[in-house]
Amino acid sequence: MSEGESTTVGKRWPEIGMAGVLAAIALIVIVDSLRVGIGWADDGPRAGYFPFYIGGLLLAASLAIVVGELRRWRQPDPPFAERAQLRSVVAVLLPMVVYVALIWGLGIYLASALLIGYFMRRHGQYRWPATAAVSVGVPLLLFAVFEKWFLVPLPKGPIEHLLGL
Repeated sequence: MSEGESTTVGKRWPEIGMAGVLAAIALIVIVDSLRVGIGWADDGPRAGYFPFYIGGLLLAASLAIVVGELRRWRQPDPPFAERAQLRSVVAVLLPMVVYVALIWGLGIYLASALLIGYFMRRHGQYRWPATAAVSVGVPLLLFAVFEKWFLVPLPKGPIEHLLGL
């Protein structure tokens, strides 16, 4: 690493980026709340009443974070994380993003088995028998709880359809 290159990442851009993400979520909540109604009906508040105000608070908090960061712009940027710490975050975040994408193609149960198996082997360094037992057992337990007990269907993939589940 060269002398001018820092081993840390500043806090300013992660703060502003996360505030932007939260502001976008807040705007979605506010717009959808307006769509379903934020007023008071004869039988109580409409469906968007409470989400509208929660979205407003979230938007205000996001804007306060951005304004605070902009006011401190000329001050030194305190460290957010070491680069090695960010690599650890990416080592967890990237498989989670892949997991969410796999749910749509493989269904939640097979995607969950793959994710659990990956984390147990890669990060936990468990042996194959324990990895197989847990990565198959947990999705089976979730299937029993959600599909049979709660009667709540979760996204299924081609394997579940082949098995008639």
